[in-house]
Amino acid sequence: MALVVLLRGVNVGGHRTFRPSRLAEELKHLEAVNIGAAGTFVIRRPVSRAQLRGEFARRLPFDTEILICRGREIVRLMSRDFFSDHPVRPDVVRFVSFLSRSPRSAPSTPLSLPSTGRWLLRIVARQDRFVVGMYRRHMKVIGYLGTLDRVFGVPVTTRNWNTITAIARVLEDGAT
Repeated sequence: MALVVLLRGVNVGGHRTFRPSRLAEELKHLEAVNIGAAGTFVIRRPVSRAQLRGEFARRLPFDTEILICRGREIVRLMSRDFFSDHPVRPDVVRFVSFLSRSPRSAPSTPLSLPSTGRWLLRIVARQDRFVVGMYRRHMKVIGYLGTLDRVFGVPVTTRNWNTITAIARVLEDGAT
């Protein structure tokens, strides 16, 4: 069973920087595959979550939240068409936010931010620990993405839908 690792708040704005390709090389004994520059990895070898978390923590030059999910959870997420009512537009980015754990309570969906006027961030759906949504290309969006921690009551890390698609392709090449 493959695992997916997401590092929270790395390689953003020159803070907590590292080379994901180098880390993947250090983790080749786990058949680690680096997905992009944002700290996203697929781990193909069987390993416990505790051991995997330790492998990452020992090799990173800083502390960060390490989120781990099963590859099959990503496959299940990709099997749904969350955006069927939302055509692709050049000014709108699709994303998935990963909740570090299940929240005690969560808002109903869909949810738009801001709550009045033209939305900049829209939560389309939530499936288990995944929050699926869209945001407009606007400077204020980063602030709204930052509020998701408070909205869901747990640490959240976000990836572009294209990254999720890349993860799914890697998982298709190996066991999920």
